[in-house]
Amino acid sequence: MRKINHQLIATLLLGVSLATAVAQNNSLKLPPIAEGPFKADWNSLTNYQTPEWFRDAKFGIWAHWGPQCEPEHGDWYARNMYIPGHSDFNLHRVEYGHQSTNGFKDVIHQWQAANFNPDKLLAFYKENGAKYFMALANHHDNLDLYNSKYQPWNSVAVGPRKDLVGGWTKAARKNGLRFGVSVHASHAWSWYEPAQGMDTNGPLAGVPYDGKLTKADGNGKWWDGLDPQELYAQNHKPGIKLDWRWDPAKGSSTPDAAYMEKFFKRTQQLWDDYQPDQIYFDDSVLPFWGVTDEVGLNLAAHFYNSSIKRHGRNEAVMNNKILNEMQRRTMVYDIERGKAEGILPQPWQTDTCIGSWHYNQDIFKKHKYKSAASVVRMLADIVSKNGNLMLSVPLQRDGQPDADEIKIVSEIGAWLKVNGDAIYATRPWKVYGEGPSTVAVEKGRFDGQTDVSKKPFTAEDIRFTQSKDGKTLYAIVLEIPKDGKVTFKSLASGLTNWPGKIGNVKMLGNSGKLKFTRDEAGLHIALPEKLPSQTALAFKIPS
Repeated sequence: MRKINHQLIATLLLGVSLATAVAQNNSLKLPPIAEGPFKADWNSLTNYQTPEWFRDAKFGIWAHWGPQCEPEHGDWYARNMYIPGHSDFNLHRVEYGHQSTNGFKDVIHQWQAANFNPDKLLAFYKENGAKYFMALANHHDNLDLYNSKYQPWNSVAVGPRKDLVGGWTKAARKNGLRFGVSVHASHAWSWYEPAQGMDTNGPLAGVPYDGKLTKADGNGKWWDGLDPQELYAQNHKPGIKLDWRWDPAKGSSTPDAAYMEKFFKRTQQLWDDYQPDQIYFDDSVLPFWGVTDEVGLNLAAHFYNSSIKRHGRNEAVMNNKILNEMQRRTMVYDIERGKAEGILPQPWQTDTCIGSWHYNQDIFKKHKYKSAASVVRMLADIVSKNGNLMLSVPLQRDGQPDADEIKIVSEIGAWLKVNGDAIYATRPWKVYGEGPSTVAVEKGRFDGQTDVSKKPFTAEDIRFTQSKDGKTLYAIVLEIPKDGKVTFKSLASGLTNWPGKIGNVKMLGNSGKLKFTRDEAGLHIALPEKLPSQTALAFKIPS
Protein backbone atom coordinates (compact mmCIF):
# COMPACT_ATOMS: atom_id res chain seq x y z
CA MET A 1 0.00 0.00 0.00
CA ARG A 2 1.31 3.44 -0.89
CA LYS A 3 2.43 5.83 1.82
CA ILE A 4 -0.46 7.98 3.05
CA ASN A 5 0.37 11.70 3.39
CA HIS A 6 -1.02 14.11 5.97
CA GLN A 7 -3.44 15.73 3.52
CA LEU A 8 -4.95 12.34 2.73
CA ILE A 9 -5.29 11.57 6.44
CA ALA A 10 -7.17 14.82 6.93
CA THR A 11 -9.45 13.89 4.04
CA LEU A 12 -10.15 10.52 5.57
CA LEU A 13 -10.98 12.08 8.91
CA LEU A 14 -13.59 14.22 7.19
CA GLY A 15 -15.48 11.11 6.20
CA VAL A 16 -14.12 10.33 2.75
CA SER A 17 -13.29 6.68 2.10
CA LEU A 18 -9.79 5.54 1.19
CA ALA A 19 -11.02 4.37 -2.21
CA THR A 20 -12.49 7.80 -2.92
CA ALA A 21 -9.38 9.60 -1.75
CA VAL A 22 -7.14 7.49 -4.01
CA ALA A 23 -9.51 8.08 -6.93
CA GLN A 24 -9.29 11.82 -6.32
CA ASN A 25 -5.52 11.75 -6.54
CA ASN A 26 -5.27 9.60 -9.65
CA SER A 27 -8.26 9.66 -12.03
CA LEU A 28 -9.78 13.07 -12.61
CA LYS A 29 -8.08 15.67 -14.76
CA LEU A 30 -9.81 18.97 -14.03
CA PRO A 31 -8.91 22.32 -15.59
CA PRO A 32 -7.29 25.01 -13.39
CA ILE A 33 -9.47 26.99 -11.00
CA ALA A 34 -9.33 30.69 -10.17
CA GLU A 35 -6.57 31.67 -7.81
CA GLY A 36 -7.43 33.14 -4.44
CA PRO A 37 -7.65 32.45 -0.72
CA PHE A 38 -9.96 29.42 -1.07
CA LYS A 39 -8.44 26.03 -1.73
CA ALA A 40 -10.26 22.92 -2.89
CA ASP A 41 -10.42 21.31 0.53
CA TRP A 42 -12.95 21.29 3.35
CA ASN A 43 -10.71 23.03 5.85
CA SER A 44 -10.14 26.03 3.58
CA LEU A 45 -13.81 26.28 2.62
CA THR A 46 -14.86 26.55 6.28
CA ASN A 47 -13.67 30.17 6.05
CA TYR A 48 -16.72 30.92 3.90
CA GLN A 49 -19.06 33.67 5.10
CA THR A 50 -22.55 34.05 3.65
CA PRO A 51 -22.79 37.43 1.88
CA GLU A 52 -25.06 40.09 3.30
CA TRP A 53 -27.11 40.37 0.12
CA PHE A 54 -28.35 36.82 0.60
CA ARG A 55 -29.03 37.26 4.30
CA ASP A 56 -31.09 40.38 3.56
CA ALA A 57 -32.95 39.07 0.49
CA LYS A 58 -35.10 36.42 2.21
CA PHE A 59 -37.38 35.73 -0.78
CA GLY A 60 -36.48 34.57 -4.27
CA ILE A 61 -38.37 33.06 -7.20
CA TRP A 62 -37.13 30.18 -9.32
CA ALA A 63 -38.00 29.37 -12.94
CA HIS A 64 -37.63 25.58 -12.90
CA TRP A 65 -38.29 25.63 -16.63
CA GLY A 66 -36.82 23.50 -19.38
CA PRO A 67 -37.75 20.98 -22.08
CA GLN A 68 -39.61 18.74 -19.61
CA CYS A 69 -42.21 21.52 -19.49
CA GLU A 70 -43.00 20.94 -23.17
CA PRO A 71 -45.39 18.00 -22.48
CA GLU A 72 -46.79 19.84 -19.41
CA HIS A 73 -47.14 16.52 -17.58
CA GLY A 74 -45.03 17.36 -14.53
CA ASP A 75 -41.61 16.49 -13.16
CA TRP A 76 -39.21 13.74 -14.27
CA TYR A 77 -40.96 13.28 -17.60
CA ALA A 78 -37.71 12.55 -19.45
CA ARG A 79 -37.12 9.53 -17.20
CA ASN A 80 -40.68 8.36 -16.63
CA MET A 81 -41.49 8.29 -20.35
CA TYR A 82 -39.13 5.31 -20.68
CA ILE A 83 -40.64 3.29 -17.81
CA PRO A 84 -43.31 0.79 -18.97
CA GLY A 85 -46.47 1.09 -16.91
CA HIS A 86 -45.88 4.72 -16.00
CA SER A 87 -48.58 7.14 -17.16
CA ASP A 88 -45.95 9.25 -18.95
CA PHE A 89 -44.82 6.16 -20.88
CA ASN A 90 -48.26 5.72 -22.38
CA LEU A 91 -48.92 9.44 -22.89
CA HIS A 92 -45.64 9.78 -24.74
CA ARG A 93 -46.59 7.19 -27.32
CA VAL A 94 -49.88 8.93 -27.96
CA GLU A 95 -48.43 12.45 -28.19
CA TYR A 96 -44.92 11.92 -29.60
CA GLY A 97 -44.46 8.36 -30.84
CA HIS A 98 -42.54 5.23 -29.92
CA GLN A 99 -39.57 5.60 -27.58
CA SER A 100 -37.25 3.76 -29.97
CA THR A 101 -37.45 6.57 -32.53
CA ASN A 102 -39.20 9.47 -30.82
CA GLY A 103 -37.54 9.82 -27.45
CA PHE A 104 -36.82 12.79 -25.27
CA LYS A 105 -34.43 14.25 -27.84
CA ASP A 106 -37.53 14.74 -30.00
CA VAL A 107 -39.40 16.45 -27.15
CA ILE A 108 -36.46 18.87 -27.01
CA HIS A 109 -36.77 19.41 -30.77
CA GLN A 110 -40.45 20.30 -30.39
CA TRP A 111 -39.89 22.71 -27.47
CA GLN A 112 -39.80 26.27 -28.83
CA ALA A 113 -40.19 28.48 -25.70
CA ALA A 114 -42.37 30.63 -27.93
CA ASN A 115 -43.27 33.39 -25.45
CA PHE A 116 -40.01 33.67 -23.52
CA ASN A 117 -40.05 37.25 -22.19
CA PRO A 118 -37.67 37.44 -19.24
CA ASP A 119 -37.78 41.23 -18.87
CA LYS A 120 -41.53 41.31 -18.34
CA LEU A 121 -41.61 38.29 -16.06
CA LEU A 122 -38.77 39.42 -13.80
CA ALA A 123 -40.26 42.90 -13.52
CA PHE A 124 -43.44 41.18 -12.31
CA TYR A 125 -41.53 39.09 -9.78
CA LYS A 126 -39.63 42.10 -8.48
CA GLU A 127 -42.85 44.10 -8.15
CA ASN A 128 -44.21 41.29 -6.01
CA GLY A 129 -41.37 41.01 -3.56
CA ALA A 130 -38.65 38.79 -5.03
CA LYS A 131 -35.12 39.96 -4.24
CA TYR A 132 -33.36 37.26 -6.22
CA PHE A 133 -34.20 35.08 -9.17
CA MET A 134 -32.93 31.64 -10.14
CA ALA A 135 -33.05 30.04 -13.58
CA LEU A 136 -32.67 26.38 -14.46
CA ALA A 137 -29.33 25.95 -16.24
CA ASN A 138 -29.81 22.24 -16.86
CA HIS A 139 -31.83 19.42 -15.36
CA HIS A 140 -31.30 15.66 -15.16
CA ASP A 141 -32.43 15.66 -18.81
CA ASN A 142 -28.90 16.97 -19.55
CA LEU A 143 -29.80 19.81 -21.93
CA ASP A 144 -27.77 22.94 -21.17
CA LEU A 145 -30.03 25.99 -21.40
CA TYR A 146 -27.16 28.28 -22.33
CA ASN A 147 -24.51 28.63 -25.02
CA SER A 148 -22.50 25.68 -23.79
CA LYS A 149 -19.01 25.03 -25.16
CA TYR A 150 -18.87 21.50 -23.79
CA GLN A 151 -22.42 20.16 -24.26
CA PRO A 152 -23.50 20.09 -27.93
CA TRP A 153 -27.08 19.48 -26.76
CA ASN A 154 -27.92 22.99 -25.65
CA SER A 155 -30.76 25.45 -26.13
CA VAL A 156 -28.79 27.53 -28.63
CA ALA A 157 -28.18 24.56 -30.93
CA VAL A 158 -31.52 22.73 -30.59
CA GLY A 159 -35.07 23.33 -29.41
CA PRO A 160 -35.68 27.03 -28.78
CA ARG A 161 -32.34 27.99 -30.37
CA LYS A 162 -32.04 30.69 -27.75
CA ASP A 163 -29.56 31.41 -24.98
CA LEU A 164 -32.12 31.15 -22.19
CA VAL A 165 -29.72 31.68 -19.30
CA GLY A 166 -28.28 34.65 -21.17
CA GLY A 167 -31.77 36.14 -21.44
CA TRP A 168 -32.51 35.55 -17.78
CA THR A 169 -29.14 37.07 -16.81
CA LYS A 170 -29.75 40.32 -18.67
CA ALA A 171 -33.29 40.61 -17.33
CA ALA A 172 -32.18 40.02 -13.74
CA ARG A 173 -29.49 42.70 -13.97
CA LYS A 174 -31.91 45.10 -15.66
CA ASN A 175 -34.46 44.63 -12.87
CA GLY A 176 -31.93 44.90 -10.05
CA LEU A 177 -32.33 41.29 -8.91
CA ARG A 178 -29.56 39.04 -7.70
CA PHE A 179 -29.24 36.15 -10.14
CA GLY A 180 -28.77 32.44 -9.60
CA VAL A 181 -28.58 29.29 -11.70
CA SER A 182 -29.53 25.74 -10.75
CA VAL A 183 -27.49 22.78 -11.97
CA HIS A 184 -28.93 19.24 -11.87
CA ALA A 185 -27.09 17.41 -14.64
CA SER A 186 -24.66 15.43 -12.49
CA HIS A 187 -27.26 12.67 -12.19
CA ALA A 188 -28.13 12.26 -15.89
CA TRP A 189 -25.76 9.26 -16.03
CA SER A 190 -28.00 7.06 -13.89
CA TRP A 191 -31.27 9.02 -14.12
CA TYR A 192 -31.56 8.36 -17.87
CA GLU A 193 -30.86 4.62 -17.60
CA PRO A 194 -34.48 3.60 -18.43
CA ALA A 195 -33.75 5.06 -21.89
CA GLN A 196 -31.66 1.92 -22.48
CA GLY A 197 -34.78 -0.23 -22.18
CA MET A 198 -36.98 -1.84 -24.82
CA ASP A 199 -40.45 -3.29 -25.23
CA THR A 200 -40.74 -6.88 -24.06
CA ASN A 201 -43.78 -7.59 -26.24
CA GLY A 202 -45.60 -6.17 -29.23
CA PRO A 203 -44.39 -5.39 -32.78
CA LEU A 204 -41.22 -3.59 -31.57
CA ALA A 205 -40.24 -6.06 -28.86
CA GLY A 206 -36.48 -6.16 -28.44
CA VAL A 207 -35.86 -2.85 -30.26
CA PRO A 208 -33.89 -0.57 -27.89
CA TYR A 209 -35.25 2.83 -26.96
CA ASP A 210 -33.35 5.80 -28.32
CA GLY A 211 -31.06 6.03 -25.29
CA LYS A 212 -28.83 3.55 -27.15
CA LEU A 213 -28.61 5.55 -30.41
CA THR A 214 -25.27 6.92 -31.61
CA LYS A 215 -24.17 9.71 -33.90
CA ALA A 216 -24.13 7.39 -36.92
CA ASP A 217 -27.85 6.69 -36.49
CA GLY A 218 -28.67 10.34 -37.18
CA ASN A 219 -27.76 10.41 -40.88
CA GLY A 220 -30.52 12.28 -42.71
CA LYS A 221 -32.52 12.98 -39.57
CA TRP A 222 -33.18 16.32 -37.86
CA TRP A 223 -30.41 15.58 -35.38
CA ASP A 224 -27.85 14.72 -38.05
CA GLY A 225 -24.39 15.55 -36.68
CA LEU A 226 -25.39 15.27 -33.03
CA ASP A 227 -24.59 12.27 -30.88
CA PRO A 228 -27.49 11.14 -28.67
CA GLN A 229 -24.92 9.74 -26.26
CA GLU A 230 -23.84 13.32 -25.52
CA LEU A 231 -27.41 13.81 -24.25
CA TYR A 232 -28.36 10.46 -22.70
CA ALA A 233 -24.86 9.32 -21.61
CA GLN A 234 -25.99 5.70 -21.71
CA ASN A 235 -22.91 3.98 -23.11
CA HIS A 236 -22.55 2.01 -19.87
CA LYS A 237 -24.11 -0.86 -18.00
CA PRO A 238 -27.11 0.43 -16.02
CA GLY A 239 -27.45 -0.07 -12.30
CA ILE A 240 -30.19 -2.16 -10.83
CA LYS A 241 -31.49 0.79 -8.84
CA LEU A 242 -31.31 4.58 -8.98
CA ASP A 243 -29.51 5.67 -5.82
CA TRP A 244 -29.18 9.42 -5.43
CA ARG A 245 -25.95 9.19 -3.43
CA TRP A 246 -24.04 7.02 -5.92
CA ASP A 247 -23.95 3.94 -3.73
CA PRO A 248 -23.01 0.82 -5.73
CA ALA A 249 -23.83 -1.27 -2.66
CA LYS A 250 -27.44 -0.20 -3.18
CA GLY A 251 -27.38 -0.97 -6.87
CA SER A 252 -26.42 2.32 -8.50
CA SER A 253 -24.00 2.64 -11.41
CA THR A 254 -20.96 4.90 -11.13
CA PRO A 255 -20.12 7.70 -13.57
CA ASP A 256 -16.70 7.60 -15.19
CA ALA A 257 -13.99 10.25 -15.09
CA ALA A 258 -14.79 11.63 -18.56
CA TYR A 259 -18.40 12.25 -17.60
CA MET A 260 -17.43 14.05 -14.38
CA GLU A 261 -14.75 16.11 -16.12
CA LYS A 262 -17.28 17.23 -18.74
CA PHE A 263 -19.73 18.21 -16.00
CA PHE A 264 -17.02 20.26 -14.32
CA LYS A 265 -16.15 22.11 -17.53
CA ARG A 266 -19.82 22.81 -18.31
CA THR A 267 -20.42 24.22 -14.85
CA GLN A 268 -17.22 26.24 -14.73
CA GLN A 269 -18.07 27.81 -18.09
CA LEU A 270 -21.60 28.59 -16.89
CA TRP A 271 -20.16 30.44 -13.90
CA ASP A 272 -17.43 32.26 -15.81
CA ASP A 273 -19.54 33.36 -18.78
CA TYR A 274 -22.76 34.39 -17.00
CA GLN A 275 -21.34 35.45 -13.62
CA PRO A 276 -24.30 34.52 -11.42
CA ASP A 277 -24.43 35.45 -7.76
CA GLN A 278 -25.71 32.03 -6.71
CA ILE A 279 -25.49 28.44 -7.87
CA TYR A 280 -27.72 25.63 -6.61
CA PHE A 281 -26.73 22.00 -7.01
CA ASP A 282 -29.43 19.35 -6.86
CA ASP A 283 -27.07 17.07 -4.98
CA SER A 284 -26.43 15.59 -1.57
CA VAL A 285 -23.35 17.38 -0.16
CA LEU A 286 -21.63 17.94 -3.53
CA PRO A 287 -21.95 16.83 -7.16
CA PHE A 288 -20.74 13.21 -7.37
CA TRP A 289 -20.49 12.89 -3.59
CA GLY A 290 -19.99 9.19 -2.91
CA VAL A 291 -17.77 8.89 -6.00
CA THR A 292 -15.45 11.84 -5.39
CA ASP A 293 -15.61 15.22 -3.70
CA GLU A 294 -12.91 16.66 -5.97
CA VAL A 295 -15.38 18.01 -8.53
CA GLY A 296 -17.48 19.85 -5.96
CA LEU A 297 -14.59 21.17 -3.86
CA ASN A 298 -12.81 22.58 -6.91
CA LEU A 299 -16.00 24.20 -8.18
CA ALA A 300 -16.65 25.79 -4.77
CA ALA A 301 -13.13 27.22 -4.56
CA HIS A 302 -13.39 28.47 -8.13
CA PHE A 303 -16.73 30.19 -7.49
CA TYR A 304 -15.57 31.89 -4.31
CA ASN A 305 -12.21 33.01 -5.68
CA SER A 306 -13.80 34.27 -8.90
CA SER A 307 -16.31 36.26 -6.89
CA ILE A 308 -13.57 37.85 -4.79
CA LYS A 309 -11.65 38.80 -7.93
CA ARG A 310 -14.78 40.34 -9.46
CA HIS A 311 -16.21 42.15 -6.42
CA GLY A 312 -13.29 42.59 -4.06
CA ARG A 313 -15.05 40.27 -1.61
CA ASN A 314 -16.89 36.97 -1.81
CA GLU A 315 -20.45 37.59 -2.97
CA ALA A 316 -21.06 34.00 -4.09
CA VAL A 317 -23.68 31.62 -2.70
CA MET A 318 -23.46 27.88 -3.35
CA ASN A 319 -26.32 25.61 -2.26
CA ASN A 320 -26.26 21.87 -1.62
CA LYS A 321 -28.42 19.53 0.45
CA ILE A 322 -28.06 16.97 3.27
CA LEU A 323 -25.10 18.71 4.92
CA ASN A 324 -23.54 18.05 8.32
CA GLU A 325 -22.55 20.88 10.66
CA MET A 326 -19.03 21.24 9.27
CA GLN A 327 -20.24 21.27 5.65
CA ARG A 328 -22.80 23.99 6.45
CA ARG A 329 -19.86 26.28 7.23
CA THR A 330 -18.54 25.87 3.67
CA MET A 331 -21.70 26.71 1.69
CA VAL A 332 -25.36 27.61 2.21
CA TYR A 333 -27.38 24.61 3.33
CA ASP A 334 -30.55 23.97 1.32
CA ILE A 335 -33.59 21.97 2.42
CA GLU A 336 -35.75 20.75 -0.46
CA ARG A 337 -39.50 21.08 0.19
CA GLY A 338 -38.74 21.51 3.88
CA LYS A 339 -37.51 23.89 6.53
CA ALA A 340 -35.33 23.90 9.62
CA GLU A 341 -36.75 22.75 12.94
CA GLY A 342 -35.30 25.76 14.76
CA ILE A 343 -32.87 28.67 14.40
CA LEU A 344 -29.73 27.53 12.59
CA PRO A 345 -26.41 29.30 13.27
CA GLN A 346 -25.62 29.74 9.56
CA PRO A 347 -28.03 31.16 6.98
CA TRP A 348 -29.84 28.48 4.98
CA GLN A 349 -32.49 28.14 2.29
CA THR A 350 -35.71 26.30 1.56
CA ASP A 351 -36.32 25.44 -2.05
CA THR A 352 -39.88 24.45 -2.78
CA CYS A 353 -42.56 24.78 -5.42
CA ILE A 354 -46.17 25.86 -5.51
CA GLY A 355 -46.92 22.79 -7.63
CA SER A 356 -44.86 20.22 -9.55
CA TRP A 357 -41.24 21.09 -10.28
CA HIS A 358 -41.88 20.95 -14.02
CA TYR A 359 -45.16 22.39 -15.22
CA ASN A 360 -48.19 20.12 -14.88
CA GLN A 361 -51.33 21.36 -16.59
CA ASP A 362 -53.53 19.10 -14.44
CA ILE A 363 -52.53 21.04 -11.31
CA PHE A 364 -53.73 24.23 -12.97
CA LYS A 365 -56.95 22.67 -14.24
CA LYS A 366 -57.77 21.34 -10.76
CA HIS A 367 -56.54 24.52 -8.98
CA LYS A 368 -54.21 22.53 -6.72
CA TYR A 369 -51.33 24.99 -6.22
CA LYS A 370 -50.16 26.06 -2.78
CA SER A 371 -52.15 29.12 -1.75
CA ALA A 372 -50.54 32.52 -1.28
CA ALA A 373 -51.51 32.37 2.39
CA SER A 374 -49.64 29.08 2.90
CA VAL A 375 -46.55 30.53 1.20
CA VAL A 376 -46.64 33.67 3.37
CA ARG A 377 -46.85 31.63 6.57
CA MET A 378 -44.09 29.34 5.38
CA LEU A 379 -41.93 32.38 4.56
CA ALA A 380 -42.44 33.87 8.03
CA ASP A 381 -41.47 30.58 9.67
CA ILE A 382 -38.37 30.18 7.50
CA VAL A 383 -37.14 33.74 8.04
CA SER A 384 -37.64 33.45 11.80
CA LYS A 385 -35.17 30.53 11.73
CA ASN A 386 -32.43 32.35 9.77
CA GLY A 387 -33.51 31.06 6.38
CA ASN A 388 -34.50 32.20 2.91
CA LEU A 389 -37.33 30.92 0.73
CA MET A 390 -36.67 30.21 -2.94
CA LEU A 391 -40.07 29.52 -4.46
CA SER A 392 -40.45 27.79 -7.79
CA VAL A 393 -43.30 29.07 -9.95
CA PRO A 394 -43.61 26.53 -12.80
CA LEU A 395 -43.82 28.00 -16.28
CA GLN A 396 -45.84 26.61 -19.15
CA ARG A 397 -44.08 25.27 -22.23
CA ASP A 398 -44.06 28.74 -23.79
CA GLY A 399 -42.32 30.36 -20.81
CA GLN A 400 -45.29 32.09 -19.19
CA PRO A 401 -47.03 31.47 -15.83
CA ASP A 402 -50.69 30.54 -15.88
CA ALA A 403 -53.55 32.62 -14.48
CA ASP A 404 -53.59 30.91 -11.07
CA GLU A 405 -49.85 31.43 -10.63
CA ILE A 406 -50.10 35.11 -11.53
CA LYS A 407 -52.82 35.52 -8.89
CA ILE A 408 -50.80 33.66 -6.23
CA VAL A 409 -47.62 35.67 -6.84
CA SER A 410 -49.62 38.91 -6.82
CA GLU A 411 -51.19 38.01 -3.47
CA ILE A 412 -47.79 37.19 -1.97
CA GLY A 413 -46.55 40.52 -3.26
CA ALA A 414 -49.50 42.39 -1.78
CA TRP A 415 -48.71 40.94 1.67
CA LEU A 416 -45.01 41.77 1.36
CA LYS A 417 -45.73 45.36 0.34
CA VAL A 418 -47.40 45.84 3.72
CA ASN A 419 -45.33 43.55 5.91
CA GLY A 420 -41.94 43.43 4.22
CA ASP A 421 -40.19 45.23 7.10
CA ALA A 422 -40.76 42.13 9.23
CA ILE A 423 -39.12 39.93 6.56
CA TYR A 424 -36.40 41.68 4.57
CA ALA A 425 -33.00 42.44 6.13
CA THR A 426 -34.07 40.89 9.43
CA ARG A 427 -32.27 38.45 11.68
CA PRO A 428 -33.48 35.76 14.09
CA TRP A 429 -34.55 36.84 17.58
CA LYS A 430 -33.92 35.00 20.85
CA VAL A 431 -36.69 32.51 20.04
CA TYR A 432 -38.09 31.87 16.59
CA GLY A 433 -41.68 31.51 17.70
CA GLU A 434 -44.37 30.17 19.96
CA GLY A 435 -47.63 28.26 19.71
CA PRO A 436 -48.75 24.70 18.91
CA SER A 437 -46.75 24.57 15.68
CA THR A 438 -43.48 24.87 17.63
CA VAL A 439 -44.27 21.72 19.61
CA ALA A 440 -45.80 19.26 17.13
CA VAL A 441 -43.84 19.22 13.87
CA GLU A 442 -44.07 17.11 10.73
CA LYS A 443 -40.87 15.64 9.32
CA GLY A 444 -39.92 16.67 5.82
CA ARG A 445 -39.31 14.27 2.97
CA PHE A 446 -35.68 15.24 2.49
CA ASP A 447 -34.57 16.94 5.69
CA GLY A 448 -35.92 19.04 8.56
CA GLN A 449 -39.67 19.75 8.70
CA THR A 450 -42.14 19.64 5.85
CA ASP A 451 -42.53 22.97 4.04
CA VAL A 452 -46.30 23.22 4.55
CA SER A 453 -47.82 21.54 7.57
CA LYS A 454 -50.99 19.52 7.15
CA LYS A 455 -52.14 20.82 10.53
CA PRO A 456 -53.47 24.39 10.22
CA PHE A 457 -51.87 27.24 12.11
CA THR A 458 -53.73 28.99 14.93
CA ALA A 459 -53.78 32.55 16.27
CA GLU A 460 -51.39 31.34 18.97
CA ASP A 461 -48.75 30.53 16.37
CA ILE A 462 -46.32 33.45 16.30
CA ARG A 463 -42.99 33.96 14.52
CA PHE A 464 -40.38 36.54 15.58
CA THR A 465 -37.73 38.44 13.65
CA GLN A 466 -35.67 41.49 14.51
CA SER A 467 -33.95 44.30 12.67
CA LYS A 468 -30.24 43.89 11.91
CA ASP A 469 -29.33 46.41 14.61
CA GLY A 470 -31.46 44.57 17.17
CA LYS A 471 -33.47 47.69 18.01
CA THR A 472 -36.79 46.54 16.60
CA LEU A 473 -38.67 43.31 17.19
CA TYR A 474 -41.27 42.01 14.75
CA ALA A 475 -43.94 39.49 15.71
CA ILE A 476 -45.94 37.81 12.97
CA VAL A 477 -49.27 36.21 13.87
CA LEU A 478 -49.82 33.36 11.41
CA GLU A 479 -53.60 33.13 11.70
CA ILE A 480 -56.15 35.90 12.25
CA PRO A 481 -57.65 35.72 15.78
CA LYS A 482 -61.43 35.36 15.83
CA ASP A 483 -61.81 37.20 19.15
CA GLY A 484 -59.88 40.31 18.08
CA LYS A 485 -57.06 39.72 20.58
CA VAL A 486 -53.43 38.60 20.32
CA THR A 487 -51.11 37.44 23.09
CA PHE A 488 -47.34 37.09 22.80
CA LYS A 489 -46.33 34.76 25.61
CA SER A 490 -42.64 35.17 24.84
CA LEU A 491 -42.95 38.85 25.83
CA ALA A 492 -44.43 38.22 29.27
CA SER A 493 -43.14 40.48 32.04
CA GLY A 494 -40.39 38.88 34.09
CA LEU A 495 -38.91 36.91 31.19
CA THR A 496 -35.33 37.55 30.09
CA ASN A 497 -36.45 37.83 26.45
CA TRP A 498 -37.46 41.48 27.08
CA PRO A 499 -36.59 42.54 30.62
CA GLY A 500 -37.40 46.24 30.16
CA LYS A 501 -40.66 48.04 29.53
CA ILE A 502 -42.58 47.97 26.27
CA GLY A 503 -43.66 51.48 25.45
CA ASN A 504 -45.08 51.14 21.96
CA VAL A 505 -46.61 48.51 19.68
CA LYS A 506 -47.55 49.10 16.05
CA MET A 507 -49.19 46.96 13.41
CA LEU A 508 -47.61 47.09 9.95
CA GLY A 509 -50.14 48.47 7.50
CA ASN A 510 -52.12 50.26 10.22
CA SER A 511 -51.30 53.78 11.37
CA GLY A 512 -53.56 53.82 14.42
CA LYS A 513 -52.48 53.35 18.02
CA LEU A 514 -52.93 49.91 19.50
CA LYS A 515 -54.17 49.19 22.99
CA PHE A 516 -52.03 46.70 24.87
CA THR A 517 -51.24 45.41 28.33
CA ARG A 518 -48.46 43.27 29.69
CA ASP A 519 -48.34 40.84 32.58
CA GLU A 520 -46.79 37.53 33.55
CA ALA A 521 -48.93 35.74 30.96
CA GLY A 522 -47.71 37.80 28.03
CA LEU A 523 -48.13 40.94 25.95
CA HIS A 524 -51.83 41.34 25.14
CA ILE A 525 -52.93 43.41 22.14
CA ALA A 526 -56.42 44.46 21.09
CA LEU A 527 -56.74 44.43 17.31
CA PRO A 528 -58.34 47.29 15.40
CA GLU A 529 -61.58 46.65 13.56
CA LYS A 530 -60.00 47.06 10.13
CA LEU A 531 -57.05 44.74 9.45
CA PRO A 532 -54.46 45.20 6.68
CA SER A 533 -54.47 41.47 5.86
CA GLN A 534 -56.52 38.33 6.32
CA THR A 535 -53.46 36.11 5.95
CA ALA A 536 -51.03 37.04 8.71
CA LEU A 537 -50.46 40.15 10.83
CA ALA A 538 -47.09 41.68 11.62
CA PHE A 539 -46.42 43.84 14.69
CA LYS A 540 -43.50 46.19 15.27
CA ILE A 541 -42.12 46.64 18.79
CA PRO A 542 -39.25 49.14 19.12
CA SER A 543 -36.81 48.85 22.00
